[in-house]
Amino acid sequence: MLSQVYRSGFQPFHQRLLPWVQSTALSRSPADRIQPSTIRHVRSWSNIPFITVPLSRAHGKSFAHRSELKHAKRIVVKLGSAVVTRGDECGLALGRLASIVEQVSVLQNQGREMMLVTSGAVAFGKQRLRHEILLSQSVRQALHSGQNQLKEMAIPVLEARACAAAGQSGLMALYEAMFTQYSICAAQILVTNLDFHDEQKRRNLNGTLHELLRMNIVPIVNTNDAVVPPAEPNSDLQGVNVISVKDNDSLAARLAVEMKTDLLIVLSDVEGLFDSPPGSDDAKLIDIFYPGDQQSVTFGTKSRVGMGGMEAKVKAALWALQGGTSVVIANGTHPKVSGHVITDIVEGKKVGTFFSEVKPAGPTVEQQGEMARSGGRMLATLEPEQRAEIIYHLADLLTDQRDEILLANKKDMEEAEGRLAAPLLKRLSLSTSKLNSLAIGLRQIAASSQDSVGRVLRRTRIAKNLELEQVTVPIGVLLVIFESRPDCLPQVAALAIASGNGLLLKGGKEATHSNRILHLLAQEALSIHGVKEAIQLVNTREEVEDLCRLDKMIDLIIPRGSSQLVRDIQKAAKGIPVMGHSEGICHMYVDSEASVDKITRLVRDSKCEYPAACNALETLLIHRDLLRTPLFDQIIDMLRVEQVKIHAGPKFASYLTFSPSEVKSLRTEYGDLELCIEVVDSVQEAIDHIHKYGSSHTDVIVTENEETAEFFLQHVDSACVFWNASTRFSDGYRFGLGAEVGISTSRIHARGPVGLEGLLTTKWLLRGQDHVVSDFSEHGSLKYLHENLPVPQRNTN
Repeated sequence: MLSQVYRSGFQPFHQRLLPWVQSTALSRSPADRIQPSTIRHVRSWSNIPFITVPLSRAHGKSFAHRSELKHAKRIVVKLGSAVVTRGDECGLALGRLASIVEQVSVLQNQGREMMLVTSGAVAFGKQRLRHEILLSQSVRQALHSGQNQLKEMAIPVLEARACAAAGQSGLMALYEAMFTQYSICAAQILVTNLDFHDEQKRRNLNGTLHELLRMNIVPIVNTNDAVVPPAEPNSDLQGVNVISVKDNDSLAARLAVEMKTDLLIVLSDVEGLFDSPPGSDDAKLIDIFYPGDQQSVTFGTKSRVGMGGMEAKVKAALWALQGGTSVVIANGTHPKVSGHVITDIVEGKKVGTFFSEVKPAGPTVEQQGEMARSGGRMLATLEPEQRAEIIYHLADLLTDQRDEILLANKKDMEEAEGRLAAPLLKRLSLSTSKLNSLAIGLRQIAASSQDSVGRVLRRTRIAKNLELEQVTVPIGVLLVIFESRPDCLPQVAALAIASGNGLLLKGGKEATHSNRILHLLAQEALSIHGVKEAIQLVNTREEVEDLCRLDKMIDLIIPRGSSQLVRDIQKAAKGIPVMGHSEGICHMYVDSEASVDKITRLVRDSKCEYPAACNALETLLIHRDLLRTPLFDQIIDMLRVEQVKIHAGPKFASYLTFSPSEVKSLRTEYGDLELCIEVVDSVQEAIDHIHKYGSSHTDVIVTENEETAEFFLQHVDSACVFWNASTRFSDGYRFGLGAEVGISTSRIHARGPVGLEGLLTTKWLLRGQDHVVSDFSEHGSLKYLHENLPVPQRNTN
C-alpha cells in the first residue's frame, strides 16, 4: 500500500495520501476511519513558495475588472506557436518555456487548477526530421557534391502532419521534465474537432480533464496535428454552442467554456490587441476590449508561425467571454516581461488586453490622459489674464462652497475612523481655516502667474535677420498621486492652470468624497474659458503601478504622500521622470554658541507644530559642550511637556547613565511626536552626520556665530538650508510661491519647494528669412554674430 502512495508521483502529499487512507480505512471501524475532509487542509509543498488565496466563485459570468482576476481558480494558458518556437521556426524556445512552466507551477501550488493549451509539436518535429534527413545523407553523396554544393544542399519541404507526429512525444517529454522540477505531474491530451462534436467523446474528454484536475495534475492539451484535416474557411463562432477546433486559439476557447474556467490567458508575440496593425504609426494598445468593438479595429496579417492571426484570437476570446470566461491576450515572448507575464495577469496588473462585458461608466484612464493633453494645450494658449481668472474663481468657490466641502470631508473622516493612524487622519481633515488658507494661496498663484507661460528668458541675434528666443512653456501632462491630502488637489490644480499643464490626479480612496467635490469645483472654474477637460480625476480601479507605465501620455509624475509611496512610484515609473523626495529626515544642529532664548522656540515649532509633515524635525544634533547645561535641560523639559518620545543616538546614549531607548536607525522619518537626539563635537561633524543620514530635504543650524552659520549654509548639500529658522518654513506657501506641488530633493530641473516655476520648461524659437547653414560655411556669404539682445522685463505687479 505504501508503494501505491510512492508511485502516485508528483501529487501533493494530502492527495497522494488520500487513496491509501480510503483503502486502509475499510479495515477500521467507522469511528476510527479517517475521513477525507480531515486532511484537505494539508497543503502541497515544493521549492516554489505559495500563498493561499480565496478562489471560490460561481461560474457563469466573467470578471468585470482586472482586479478580480486574483480570484480566478481554474485557468487555461494558451501558448501560441510564436511563443513556443524559436525565431528560425526549427525548435523550441527552451528558456521561454521554462519560465512559463515556473509561473504555471507557482499558480498551481497556490491551489489553482491550471491547464495548458500548447503549440510546438510541428516545430519540434521539424527540428528532429531535418536532423534525421541530414544524417541520412550518405557520406559518398556529401563528398561528391563538393563543399559549395553541400552548403547549398536543399532540405525537402516537410509535411506538417509528419512533423507533428515526430514532435508530439518529444514536446511532452520536455514539459514533463520541466514540471517535475516543481513536484508537479503533467498529462497529455490530444484532441480534434470531432472530440467536441461527438457527444460521447465530449463527455469522455470532460470527465478525463476533471479527474486530472482533481488529482492536481496539469493537463497539457493540443490539437492532434498528425491527423487533423486542412483548415476550412471560417464558418463558426456564431454562438456559444458552435465553434470549430481548427487552431489552438479556438481549441483554448472551446476548452475554457467546456471546463467552466474563470480565466483564459492567450500568449502571443504582440503586447495585446491594437486598434490597427502593430508597428503602424498610429497603432495603440487596447487596454480593455468590449464586445461590439470589432469595428474599431483593423487587423493585420497573422504571426510568422501558427494557424491563426489576431483576428482569430479576438473571435475566440469573444466566444469564451460569451461563455462566462474572462480573457487576456498578452505578449509571451518579450524577454523583459515573459518571466512574469502570467503571474502579473493573475495579480490584476495592467498587462495585455483584457476582455470585459462591463463597460465603465466614465472614460478610461487612457482617454483621460488624452483629454488632459488636449485640454492642457488649449489652456496654454489662453491669455495670462484668463488663466488667472480661472484660479481666482476656484479660490472663490472654495469659500462659497465651504459647507458642501466640509460635509464631504466629514464622510471621509467617519469612514476612515479606526482605519487610519492619527497623523494620516490629521492630514485628511479639512476645516474652515484650511479652506481660507487655501483660497489665499490660490490668489497668490493667480497674481504671480501673469507672465509665467511664454516669458522670454534669452534673446540672441544669430545673424542679420536671424533671431533666437528661449521661452517658457508647460511641461505637458502631470500625474500627481497623493495620499490623505484633499487640500493638495486645489493647490496642484491652481499650479497646473497657472503653468498651462494638463493634469491627472490620483487621490487616495480614504479621501474619495472630498476629492470628488474639489475636482468638480476645479472643473467648474475651468469651464468659464472652455477648458474643463484639462484636469482629470482618475476614479477607475487603476493601480498606481499601472499609471506609472503610461509614458506616452504622462510627462512628469509628482507623488505627494508617505516615503513608501514615493519609493514605490520611483521604482514603478518606466521612462517617466519623478519629482519628489522619498524621505523628509530633517536635522537641526544646535551650536555651542546658540541662543538660549531661540532654541526652545525653534525646536518646538520644528517638531511639534505639525509632526506628520515632511518638513518636521526628526533629528536634533547637540554640540557636546551643551550637555548638562541649563540650555540642554530646557530643551529636554520642553520636549517632555510636549510629550515627544526621545530616541538616543549612540554617542548621546554613551553620556547617559539611564538613557531613553536607543535609536534603531539614525536614518528614520518618524512623522509623529518622536525625535532622535545625537551629540556631535563640531559643526563639521554635524555636516558629516547630515550628509550620511539625512535625505537632502531641510537642515538647520542654530547659532549666534555668523561665520559658523555661513560655513554650515555653504557646506550642507540639501535642498533647503536655514539659519536660526524653523524647518517648517520649507514650504511653497511660506516661500511666497502661493502653493507647491511638493518638495524635490532632485538635483535636476527643480529643487526644494516646487511652485509655478518648477512646472515649466523651455523651447527655442528661431525667426529667419530664408537662412541656410551653408551660407555660414568657410566660403559662405554670412557670418555668425551671436549678439545678446535685451529681454523684455517681467511684470512684477
